[in-house]
Amino acid sequence: MQRSLLPLLLKNSSNPRFMNHRVPANKRYQPTEYEHAANCATHAFWIIPSILGSSNLYFLSDDDWETISAWIYGFGLCGLFVVSTIFHTISWKKRHLRMVEHCLHMFDRMVIYFFIAASYAPWLNLRELGPWAAHMRWIVWIMASVGTIYVFFFHERYKLVELLCYVVMGFFPALVILSMEAMCIF
Repeated sequence: MQRSLLPLLLKNSSNPRFMNHRVPANKRYQPTEYEHAANCATHAFWIIPSILGSSNLYFLSDDDWETISAWIYGFGLCGLFVVSTIFHTISWKKRHLRMVEHCLHMFDRMVIYFFIAASYAPWLNLRELGPWAAHMRWIVWIMASVGTIYVFFFHERYKLVELLCYVVMGFFPALVILSMEAMCIF
């Protein structure tokens, strides 16, 4: 008779060594030692590949717009992994530096907004856009700035609103596809 793995998985997911219990809405989650190590390792692992990939984009650029887009995307990607690695390392190994950890946590959240904007930069800068979509090049950076201001004033207070801001900023600029001219691939 075959047993279901679901009870075993649920039992292991509640293991306090690997994951702590859910925290109240106005508190920050405190990772376990394993989660801290995993956060540091997984973020640090991508720093060198992001630098190499960004450099490759830069060297493959054929014109000024491609160069600018490569720089913007490269800085956004590398900044995301560097800031996140620093935050997670300080949060794990230097817990007594509460003010530094708090500032780095805010900075970690802010850099996510700018990474989303930087991720749209190559697509918005290098594609033939319709009149409405051309403004999205700037709107996406305004959204990143508004998200940064939101984090500065409401950090860890309204987590659902923060999540909604990330989702809207990640999805809304993609709507420019509706105003793009159709391209024939044949």
